[in-house]
Amino acid sequence: MQPNIGTGLGWMAWTWQTALFFGVIALLLVLMTVQEIRRPGGGERRGVLGLVTTRGDRLFISLLAAGYVHLLWLAIFGAPLWGASAVALVLALLVFRYV
Repeated sequence: MQPNIGTGLGWMAWTWQTALFFGVIALLLVLMTVQEIRRPGGGERRGVLGLVTTRGDRLFISLLAAGYVHLLWLAIFGAPLWGASAVALVLALLVFRYV
């Protein structure tokens, strides 16, 4: 059986939340690229853990932490996830400030 190429993205079951998630990730990558072009070097600095990190490292740590926060929130409180998103945003701000 041959795949139906002309169906678009309907097979992915896109919701507005899924589109927003991937849109935000794409926007963050574009912003990081613009920052790197404007100020090369990644903004390296030594954080509270003694690790030298760049902006990209801090973004990656923030995204991983956000995933874990949301999973823990689901395990403990269940849906909705607005509280987990707020916690993840605050955590990302702390990571970019101190790590």
